[in-house]
Amino acid sequence: MSRTIRCSAIAVAVAVGWALPTEAMAKDADVQAQLAQLNAQMGQLTQRVEVLEGQVQTQTARADAAEARAQRAEADAAAARAEADKANAALAAATPSVTAKNPVEVSWDGAPKLATKDGWSFKPRGRLQVDTAGVNLPGSNTSLGVATEFRRAYIGFDGTMPGGWGYRVEADLANSGVELTDLYLTYKANPKLTFALGQHKPFNSMEDMTSDLFTSFMERATFNSAFGFERRVGVSAAYQSKVLLVQGGVFTDNAADLNSDKNNSYSVDGRVVFMPKFGNGQLHLGGSFHVRDFNDVSTTTRYRGRPFTHTTDVRLVDTGNFSATGETGFGVEAAYISGRFHATAESSWMRPHRPGLADPTFNGGYAEVGMLLTDDTTAYKGGAYDRIRPKTPLGKGGIGAIQANLRYDWLDLSDGAIVGGTQQVVGASMLWMPTDYVRFIVNYGHLWLDDAAVAAGGQTKYQGDTVGMRAQFDF
Repeated sequence: MSRTIRCSAIAVAVAVGWALPTEAMAKDADVQAQLAQLNAQMGQLTQRVEVLEGQVQTQTARADAAEARAQRAEADAAAARAEADKANAALAAATPSVTAKNPVEVSWDGAPKLATKDGWSFKPRGRLQVDTAGVNLPGSNTSLGVATEFRRAYIGFDGTMPGGWGYRVEADLANSGVELTDLYLTYKANPKLTFALGQHKPFNSMEDMTSDLFTSFMERATFNSAFGFERRVGVSAAYQSKVLLVQGGVFTDNAADLNSDKNNSYSVDGRVVFMPKFGNGQLHLGGSFHVRDFNDVSTTTRYRGRPFTHTTDVRLVDTGNFSATGETGFGVEAAYISGRFHATAESSWMRPHRPGLADPTFNGGYAEVGMLLTDDTTAYKGGAYDRIRPKTPLGKGGIGAIQANLRYDWLDLSDGAIVGGTQQVVGASMLWMPTDYVRFIVNYGHLWLDDAAVAAGGQTKYQGDTVGMRAQFDF
């Protein structure tokens, strides 16, 4: 039994001895295979690392090139900025009005106004007035017809220059023609004293010195046009304090007439206005004078007036041409303005000089009252009426400003041997100003004519009527 057991144990031991090396050898073969696989993978990884390193080197080279280009671009930009700074400095030296130290300021007053702090300014200006009116007379000549005209179509500009200088250029383009209105240079010696040189208004009546943009009727009082009040070329000075205005100048003819050898006249014109505050309002008291020498060997003159509208060329009162060597005129003016109310009265006399003959004296004038029906204020500035600015314009919660006016107007062109006739008008007007720069006018006038230059119904003494409308805007 034990022998059998020993033989069995020996057999088992021998079997185990053979089995263990066989198993170890098998495991070693697996390890070797794994090592070979790892070596192959390591080789692949090494190749990949080499590829990546090559790519990194390529990208690094590209980045270095891009950085170099960026540095060159930055250097070029810096050089360009330096050149631009030099150019801007040169431009600033040549045109100081557009430098940071002297910027152009833009404001708005009906049109854009450009201004600099050193005194330069520029503003375009213009106006358009379109009138429709008719005159009705008695008899066979029952009507002068209804007509429409561009009463005024101004375009121009004005502004200031350093040192107290100013300028204005303006022309009237109405009626298919070009007529120079204002062309002058001003110099403000101090806040109260101003000089002017060029074509501008001599100093006549208050209404003539008031812009046609701000008159209470379509036309000024008849004597203004009848006595030849117009812009002329000359030099003048004006002194203005809070309560006193003194204006005076020496003038030749209108610029359009200076090319004619027959227009060699010269005149001296002046005006004084006392304008203190009175109670709750503004008082205006003034007078003007005009002395003119026609300065020609053979000279005639003529005074005439339209029937309360400009749409007709017919003058119902007319002296016709008569000989004269010059003329002397003077006028008085008074006004009171308080809030919505205003009252104005003026009268003017004109005496032509007729050597060897009696000198006739002609007279004209008007009296007017007016009231703003809206809660607005009548405007007055520098010895004349100014722009009414509605407190609540149309489109901004209101309807604008409305004004009603009544006027008595007269012109007497008959004296001595000269019989030019007399014309009297009672007129009424309504004004609507929806905004500061737009105005509509409707006016009516009843006329009385005596010794009229144009007969109606075979008579030189008769009555008539005129109705007119105006639409205007300005900037």
